[in-house]
Amino acid sequence: MVSFSASKIWDLVLIVSISLLILISTFVLHSVEPSIFPSYFVYIGMAVFFFLFFIRIDFDIYLAFSTHLYFLTLIFLVITLLIGQVTRGAVRWIPLGVVTIQPSEVMRAFLLLFFAKYLTEKEVNLSRLIKLFVSFLIPFGLILVQPSLGVAILTAVGFFGILLASSLEKKYFLVGLFIFVAILPLVWFILAPYQRERLSSFVDPESDPLGSGYNSIQSMISVGSGRFIGRGLGEGVQTQLEFLPEKHTDFIFAAISEELGFLGAGLIITGLFIVFWILIQIVANAKNPTARAYVTGVFLILFTQSLIHIGMNMGLLPITGVPLPFVSSGGSSLLGTVVAVVISLKAKAES
Repeated sequence: MVSFSASKIWDLVLIVSISLLILISTFVLHSVEPSIFPSYFVYIGMAVFFFLFFIRIDFDIYLAFSTHLYFLTLIFLVITLLIGQVTRGAVRWIPLGVVTIQPSEVMRAFLLLFFAKYLTEKEVNLSRLIKLFVSFLIPFGLILVQPSLGVAILTAVGFFGILLASSLEKKYFLVGLFIFVAILPLVWFILAPYQRERLSSFVDPESDPLGSGYNSIQSMISVGSGRFIGRGLGEGVQTQLEFLPEKHTDFIFAAISEELGFLGAGLIITGLFIVFWILIQIVANAKNPTARAYVTGVFLILFTQSLIHIGMNMGLLPITGVPLPFVSSGGSSLLGTVVAVVISLKAKAES
């Protein structure tokens, strides 16, 4: 266990790191996509409010209402499909005045709470494990049909992290792995046409440089052209001349690399590393097994999210719509990540 004072230092370092990430993000976003301002400040204000609100709630209270929050999440996911705003053939967002909210991003933290409690509150047998997987597949399916492949994958990653942190017998992991491998080929038929093109172009982006391979090629050019100190805010050729697509969301790391160079990209990676390190410390000093499982799921989501985003910006992974935590302009992603991190802070032992 760490001392109480050390625990408070973690909180302070985490807040400073997240603030740094958001600050750098704000400058770059204003440079590459000024049209999202001033409305994006509303999301930042909401994130601050969420932090101050949820930090006052004890972790045990979250657990007490985890089932209610799970069903509330399902309701929001269904409402999204029924009345959500259609954008590029996807139904993921609910408009709320000057902002739009993506419930699958904001509510994911509460799904993890339910899964963590269900898996750790009683001894897990086969019957209980089957019920857990059904409870997971319902929201997973609702997210997948929006379609929102990136969010669905990250939700599955968090679920897997909770399983890893539990005392689940290893034979169940082998059964789950066998089922996953068996159904993996079926995922290809679930994917939307544009998602299949992204996977195909990853193998050889040069085969269609003006089509499916365009995004990956432009992103790699942006990352390389920034060199050490970058071209400067507002001076990026790829970003300012609109060669780089989705530069404020899916390719924000490439935009930062071009305008702020290796130094700016290094600051982003350092800030994220500090967040990951503190989450690992919380896992090691969690107040109970449920808290440990929950924070493990949150850590694995944020780590995988960052790895996928940076990897696809550098041409190392297929293109997916995965924002960079605290950096991309996705307001719902920012809110959901803040909620998950705040609950994780409440999950650590205070002694």
